[in-house]
Amino acid sequence: MSDPTLSLERIAVFCGSAFGSEPAYRQAAVELGELLVRRQIVLVYGGGKVGLMGVIADAVMEGGGRVIGVLPQQLRDREVAHFGITQLQVVPNLHERKRLMYKESDAVIAMPGGIGTLDELFEALTWNQLGIHRKPCGLYDVDGYFGPLVEMLRRMEQHQFLRQRLSEMLIVERDPERLVQALAAACVTASR
Repeated sequence: MSDPTLSLERIAVFCGSAFGSEPAYRQAAVELGELLVRRQIVLVYGGGKVGLMGVIADAVMEGGGRVIGVLPQQLRDREVAHFGITQLQVVPNLHERKRLMYKESDAVIAMPGGIGTLDELFEALTWNQLGIHRKPCGLYDVDGYFGPLVEMLRRMEQHQFLRQRLSEMLIVERDPERLVQALAAACVTASR
């Protein structure tokens, strides 16, 4: 049997440009970064060196992995561009950031973050629903951070505002290893 992680070479990770209120968020970013290195998966992320974005990028770089950052020009100074990564691409705007991050990745993970993180996640889900891409999307639900969001999505499903079942749209896991394994398996299925 072939290893499904072989079809998962690059993961786009959306997360906060802040650290958040709980130490568990930083630890989760480090753990996910280390996991990506062990599995030889390239991190594609927002290009900043602050907050959880910086934590995960640093963890991957310190482990000897590869990191592609995509940073809009208008956020270059505000998010403090990370020049210590493998590759930093500065793009004209947020829309181009999202487009390029999706293009450069095989799957998407959202970690704790704010409205920018949700915007990126929901655009990925919308593009999946519309057939613009078929890249699996996952939530790294650190300490139940996304619980209320998942409940809202279940409500949308119950009220028939989602075209497909939530479980088919979004993989939700609290364990990064299981999340990456599920995304890898979904990549194999999507490529058939």
